Amino acid sequence: MAKESVKARQRKREALVAKFADKRAALKAEGDYAALDKLPRNASPVRLKNRCQLTGRPKGYMRYFGISRVTFRDMALDGKIPGVKKASW
Repeated sequence: MAKESVKARQRKREALVAKFADKRAALKAEGDYAALDKLPRNASPVRLKNRCQLTGRPKGYMRYFGISRVTFRDMALDGKIPGVKKASW
């Protein structure tokens, strides 16, 4: 499980990206790169990292579910994810 400070930093970046999304798009359309440089660095979507919504784990992220593979496996075995079951043949 990731440290709370790391998860909080990620949430802060997500909020900044959402806040400046319209302004960033408008500046890009105009081609005003000098003004783009003056925006906060964490307002850029490139600075975001895909993390598990429950644990904050950065590796093994499954985009479709928004959680890590470890969390996915635990939840699937407990029957908490609808339509997912362990394969057997």
